Amino acid sequence: MDLSGIFPALTTPYREDGSVSIEHFKANLVRYNQTGVSGYVVIGSTGESVLLTAVESESLLVAAMESAVPGKLPIAGTGAESTTETIARTKRAASVGYKVALVKTPYYYKPAYKPETYLRHYRAVADGSPIPILLYSVPVFTGVSLETPEIVALAGHPNIIGMKDSSGVIQRIVEVVGQAPKQFQMLTGAAGVLHPAFVSGAKGAILALACSLPEKCVELFNLWKRGQHAEAQALQQALAAATKTIVSEASIAGVKYAMDLRGFHGGLPRLPILPLSDEKKRQIAEALAQLEPAVARA
Repeated sequence: MDLSGIFPALTTPYREDGSVSIEHFKANLVRYNQTGVSGYVVIGSTGESVLLTAVESESLLVAAMESAVPGKLPIAGTGAESTTETIARTKRAASVGYKVALVKTPYYYKPAYKPETYLRHYRAVADGSPIPILLYSVPVFTGVSLETPEIVALAGHPNIIGMKDSSGVIQRIVEVVGQAPKQFQMLTGAAGVLHPAFVSGAKGAILALACSLPEKCVELFNLWKRGQHAEAQALQQALAAATKTIVSEASIAGVKYAMDLRGFHGGLPRLPILPLSDEKKRQIAEALAQLEPAVARA
């Protein structure tokens, strides 16, 4: 399974009454399908997965499969705190047509979790899953990180085909690519280091920034593939500034507002995530407005 390219980490739009809007979700997918993205991740971190009910998550999984087109790979976020629930969610995703699952690290009882905890968890999930899985380390949200020794150990499992690393640590990509089996695919979750990640061996990226700027993220990937590194680096600088303002500083509310400005259905996040201040909205609008001239000057 080829995981190269750009995958937006899909957001979850809500209606005015706070319920999930499947109509707007599908409308966003229609637009993504018209871009060069390789696929998309459903109910991941950017999709507010931990704020959704089981019924809502199920409806989004089904809707994405109904809206997917040939050449776009839907990836299901199935990680849960317990190993048993993670396996159950992954099996359910497989039953509705998903070919790969993204499994975040358990984190709630982090004082008790050691490297062996994650080795046993992921091996059990991989053994019990009917579809291949991706490891998912997102320390900014979980407070825990998969380190190189356990990643390399897990990379040898035949049903663990890769990893999304959202730490932004390039050294980890270098180490894992150098030590893991060649078929193990590293993906970055950090738009601020896309070009360095690709140069270091990452095959692709799963990005919140690609929700509002899929074309620009794909353009950077294509520049790198063509060996146009000077142009890719110039675009990287522009995207790094944009992702800092939109994603790092404003989180999911910022991602959704940037989507609104680009004509997608973003909307408000679900409480307890707060809406943006007017000042932050201004900064995001300015970041988007500056991106095109910044790229053009390069």
